[in-house]
Amino acid sequence: MALIGAQVFLTRAGAQREEKTVETKTTATQTSSSPAAMAKPSQDELQKKLTPEQYYVTQKCGTEPAFNNAYWNNHAPGIYVDIVTGEPLFTSLDKFESGSGWPSFTKPISKEHVVETADSSHGMDRTEVQSAGGSHLGHIFDDGPAPTGLRYCINSASLRFIPVDKLKEEGYGQFLPLFEAKK
Repeated sequence: MALIGAQVFLTRAGAQREEKTVETKTTATQTSSSPAAMAKPSQDELQKKLTPEQYYVTQKCGTEPAFNNAYWNNHAPGIYVDIVTGEPLFTSLDKFESGSGWPSFTKPISKEHVVETADSSHGMDRTEVQSAGGSHLGHIFDDGPAPTGLRYCINSASLRFIPVDKLKEEGYGQFLPLFEAKK
């Protein structure tokens, strides 16, 4: 029965977007990691800067199709930032294979950059994850691996990936020590 439910969900999620390519526009990068320094652009600016899918996911609490998004299978080292404000959200060091078809992380880079709220939409009780700037990111589930037991299931459309070799250039050099410690 669970397989039928999962198939229905994935079919419905896939129906939200028929094309198979993932288009990504980037926004200007902020150089500070302070959430207050990363102001959210106006709705008019967002509609100009974001793709329709990015706008739908981040501003209308949408969900992109599983297994048909930019980062679910990304294994490169780096960080993921809010596509809207540039807030640093997650690191590849905390990313894991959940089998869900969306990027999954055990924890955010810093709790100050994410907001967790109750979400009872679609007949489910879940915890929604938003950036501190108010972008919808995804949901948290309690079926993740140790040490947290959490799975931050995040829409690729809400993220921009910055590879380790571009962190300093893009203003996120303060995160380089995380990756140097793993060498």
